[in-house]
Amino acid sequence: MAEFRVLILGGTSEARQLAAALRKRSDVDTLLSLAGRTEKPSEQPVPVRIGGFGGAEGLARFLREGEFDLLVDATHPFAARISANAAEAAEMTGIRSIALRRPLWSEEHGDRWTHAATIPEAIEALGAVPRRVFLATGRQEAHAAEAAPQHFYLVRSVDPVTPPLQLDHAVFILDRGPFALDAELALLRDHRIDAVIAKNSGGDATYAKIEAARMLGIEVFMIGRAVAPAMRTVETVEDALAAIDHLVPPAMKRGV
Repeated sequence: MAEFRVLILGGTSEARQLAAALRKRSDVDTLLSLAGRTEKPSEQPVPVRIGGFGGAEGLARFLREGEFDLLVDATHPFAARISANAAEAAEMTGIRSIALRRPLWSEEHGDRWTHAATIPEAIEALGAVPRRVFLATGRQEAHAAEAAPQHFYLVRSVDPVTPPLQLDHAVFILDRGPFALDAELALLRDHRIDAVIAKNSGGDATYAKIEAARMLGIEVFMIGRAVAPAMRTVETVEDALAAIDHLVPPAMKRGV
């Protein structure tokens, strides 16, 4: 009996959770694709492909040649280019598609948010007076901090920032979420942080820094997401599983 083939574009904890759940189904064949930006990705529960596709056309070709039935975009909410390519490839091939996107964080009572569209915009908004900044945006755009070297920066990322930042006042931490609230409170206090720069990624894994900033009265410069491409969207792994179960033809279903 044929299997329902699913390609997951991953890089998030939700992608891993979805893959783990689909692995239990004998009627679904799942391949997880990672962009390869992280040097030591977490172990995954299904076969993994690493690397780019060569744009939307390359992804469309991969989908056709692999005879996939469904494309799931479960990339990071700020992987705008990959998501755009996924939407275009789905349209080019006519393959069914789902985007698994975490809900945005929203401001709560006690938050001190300053909204920014980009990391450079947030760094400029820090002002001229030296501040102690927790740059919690990963390594991809950390070099934007070099435009404002008067500040102290605490930089946290999964992999080292390369090439090294040309800053006189910076501390680097290599760590991977999820992060606990108590640890985030201690981190902000120990480094006397008075500003946090963060992307509005949503989800629970990295929210503790936002909660800690609220509790300590620290200003957060929140980077907003770009407008997502049009694609059927679900917010949770459970919703994605329900959608996939609905798409698997009854004649294929077994071992559910």
